[in-house]
Amino acid sequence: MAPPSIALFNTLTMQKEPLVTAEPGVVRLYVCGPTVYSYIHIGNARTFTSFDVVVRYLRYRGYQVHYVRNYTDVDDKIIKAANETGETPVELAGRFVKIFEEDSRALHLVAPDVSPKVSDHLPEIIRIVEALVAKGVAYESQGDVYFSVSSYPDYAKLSKRKLDDLCAGERVAPGEQKREPLDFALWKAAKPGEPAWDSPWGKGRPGWHIECSAMSAKYLGESFDIHGGALDLIFPHHENEIAQSEAASGKPFAKYWMHCGFLDIEGAKMSKSLGNVVRLRDALSRVDAEALRFFFLSTHYRHPLHFADKAIADSEYRLEYFYETLRKVDERVAGKDFGQGPLHGEPGRFLQQFEAAMDDDFNCPGALGVLSGLFGQMNELTDKPPVKDKALVGRTLQALRENVRKLSGALGLFEDEPAQWLLRRRDRAVQERGIDVAQVERLISERNEARKAKNFAEADRLRGELKGQGVEIMDTAAGTSWKVAAPVAETA
Repeated sequence: MAPPSIALFNTLTMQKEPLVTAEPGVVRLYVCGPTVYSYIHIGNARTFTSFDVVVRYLRYRGYQVHYVRNYTDVDDKIIKAANETGETPVELAGRFVKIFEEDSRALHLVAPDVSPKVSDHLPEIIRIVEALVAKGVAYESQGDVYFSVSSYPDYAKLSKRKLDDLCAGERVAPGEQKREPLDFALWKAAKPGEPAWDSPWGKGRPGWHIECSAMSAKYLGESFDIHGGALDLIFPHHENEIAQSEAASGKPFAKYWMHCGFLDIEGAKMSKSLGNVVRLRDALSRVDAEALRFFFLSTHYRHPLHFADKAIADSEYRLEYFYETLRKVDERVAGKDFGQGPLHGEPGRFLQQFEAAMDDDFNCPGALGVLSGLFGQMNELTDKPPVKDKALVGRTLQALRENVRKLSGALGLFEDEPAQWLLRRRDRAVQERGIDVAQVERLISERNEARKAKNFAEADRLRGELKGQGVEIMDTAAGTSWKVAAPVAETA
């Protein structure tokens, strides 16, 4: 069976192209992973979530995906952080690998097929450096080894920068022994107190860029289909990867390059220099992880994402609406047999619309718009069905619910049981708003007694009292449930 027609934007050619893989039906994908010296921030999380959806959707469409995402556990930042904490670099990196994996599970990120660490791939790294030196495109200088950028004519073909402009902005830093300002380190000579490995050039450790070339080649081959990462990795990291990999192998490196846009905080690009970096771990203490994932997917992966408290709150309330809809539908149709027969409104069209959106460069906002239509029809059929045939309505709701299950796997959404998610959401909102749960339950019990006694005036009064406390109640066939209502927007 021929693979589906999927188009993606290729940063290398700066245009949208059909996905044509080296091996039909198989996608080899490499994503630059975290440097494990601290907690990742929400910009990192957005990138990893975006590529998680890419992997999920390709598999949904029937592709066999070989997904590699690395850990950089040998790096200047790790050494510096370890010196500050008193740990060894290995201990610190290992600790933050575990923390990253915990955060990944919270965000519903699928585990890569391989998660290689730099420290486990020194032989592969050394072999590539040796090959570059042997070809005369790299040179040793007092224990360091540098790649000669002038030896690679296609340098900057990804970033589209002019070499003259790059050279004008570069200087040889004190302590560097490179010949030209743009040359970059493949191997760094050992310094006191730093981790080091034996090499033909003496003890040392790899440079940052060479690690990804070595690990991608080992697990995906010297040429593979897609390389991904954040927009700020285009230069110099990805540019240097291309140069050293193609110079070593003589083959094209990655065919397609995908990059996630920047994230800004209240209108300013998030950066450590501005002091406005939001750690993912801190964000997850304030907002549901799935709501944060929903927020990430609400903007196309290539576009800037504007992080603001209101936007996050809106995503959480939107996700609450989706889960409330699923709870209602499950109560209505779960485990019931409505027989065989026609369906109302062609529920299969939502799958077709979803796939059309996602086939177009993984357009998640468009896909979420399709989901809104699907959930809107489920709400209509449960609350105000346009047809009187209960079996027809039941069959249609079951078909729509099954569509949600299919799409949820492609997006990493709606994978929890609705009742459990809604309870977690309510518990967190209760704590944030300081609501007395015991009092709420007492007032609901009193209201139920008033309704049984047909004292509807008292029942309405109690509903109003609960509303004044920020509590919204819902009367269903399964009984009365409640939630914390959305705050009333202030008017100017």
